[in-house]
Amino acid sequence: MVDEKPLRADARRNRARVLDAASAAFAEHGTGASTEQIARAAGVGPGTVFRHFPTKEDLLAAVYLARLERLEAQARELANAPEPTTALRGFFRSAVEGSSAKNALAEALAGAGVSPAEAASRIGGRLRAALGVLLERAQRDGGVRADLTVTDVMSLLIGASRATEPLAADGPARERVVSVILDGLSPRH
Repeated sequence: MVDEKPLRADARRNRARVLDAASAAFAEHGTGASTEQIARAAGVGPGTVFRHFPTKEDLLAAVYLARLERLEAQARELANAPEPTTALRGFFRSAVEGSSAKNALAEALAGAGVSPAEAASRIGGRLRAALGVLLERAQRDGGVRADLTVTDVMSLLIGASRATEPLAADGPARERVVSVILDGLSPRH
């Protein structure tokens, strides 16, 4: 992984542009998108890409972590939503919807000999904590089963993400599957 040292403002902007371009390129062309394509889309030279991300694995890991950081930020933001159950369900739907690109990145990392779990260890705890706040608020609100744990919800997210991958082109079918899973979060009567 790349050494995290403070960057000048222009270098930070270039790094962010490269990450955005890589994320878009990987989503559109898969993880085989070339560094040259990414550099062009970011409006920088290939040398800039390699200065920030010396290997393709470093770039893949950075895009993967950026996706997880966005999920964590979304969960933290939703933690104060006025309707906690709706917030948790919305987070779940959003996470599943964006999961096929994240899963492809994780598979590419694993194929390159990089453990996605190790790469995500720094952000994983924060994501779990933010999701835990969402879950606890929805449970106190009475909209989610009291016996569910964060681990349960994470497992359901992972399962739903994998289950809906073949349905990526069929939005209504994916929504039905996610709705069935979300119905299972509701308290038993």
